[in-house]
Amino acid sequence: MALEVRDPHTGYLTTGHEWNGITELNTPVPRVVYFFLILTALFAVVYWILMPAWPLGSTYTKGLLGIDQRTSVAASLKQAALDRAAWTTRIDKASFAEIQSDPQLMAIVRQTGRTLFGDKCAVCHGRNAKGGKGFPNLTTSSWLWGGTPEAIAETIRVGINSAHPNSRSSQMPAFGRDGMLPRADIENVVAYVRSLSNPGDAPPDRIAAGKKVFADNCVACHGESAQGNTDMGAPNLTDPFWIYGGDLDSVFTTVWGGRQGHMPTWEGRLSELDRKILTLYLLDKRDAKP
Repeated sequence: MALEVRDPHTGYLTTGHEWNGITELNTPVPRVVYFFLILTALFAVVYWILMPAWPLGSTYTKGLLGIDQRTSVAASLKQAALDRAAWTTRIDKASFAEIQSDPQLMAIVRQTGRTLFGDKCAVCHGRNAKGGKGFPNLTTSSWLWGGTPEAIAETIRVGINSAHPNSRSSQMPAFGRDGMLPRADIENVVAYVRSLSNPGDAPPDRIAAGKKVFADNCVACHGESAQGNTDMGAPNLTDPFWIYGGDLDSVFTTVWGGRQGHMPTWEGRLSELDRKILTLYLLDKRDAKP
């Protein structure tokens, strides 16, 4: 049996292991480690007694305090609902004009509406509501079905060419694809339409010819002045706002092949209050100063 060897510098016994002249000490575990181990064990026992801890088949030990995350979350949700009710009731009962004149309510509309718009509408209209090709810019005054609060709220409710029984419905005919007009007439009417927002963009004779084609085929929807018809969802062709693009090729493609936009109905997916907040949010975005 090997004799115990004590290190002369530290006074600790060695383990008998040596590597390249370095002897391993049999250093005792510091007392502070035992202290924290005991403290941890005591904490665990106290926690098991006071708090939910051990599973028991389909249930668990509830603890003397009866506190768990489920009850905490339920309490938080209940309080949040009470806090929300304080302003949702006011928005629900007030008119659009009354809410727009109330800075406190409009601050809530901007915060809540931004979240609603980001979750439901931004995928088509963009985070800034300025749309993209095929999706209208909602920050302008050019609204297909009217820009009053009531008109916007109704569009959100029923959608456009949607599955809702009262959906707003509109369609641009395919004048070229369906053989309704010869190519020359389409090129002329495209020149005329583009001249309404881009004067001097085409020769006068083509514009004059296109104006006649427009009068014979387009005024029923877009009106004699080409400023559109919100009762039919026909866009204003005299302003600079184009859903599918206002360049020559885009306008020609629209007249030749037609267009039929789509917006889903939100009646079954958003509450009446949420739709009202979205309407107010869009009005605020439209009326905001640059």
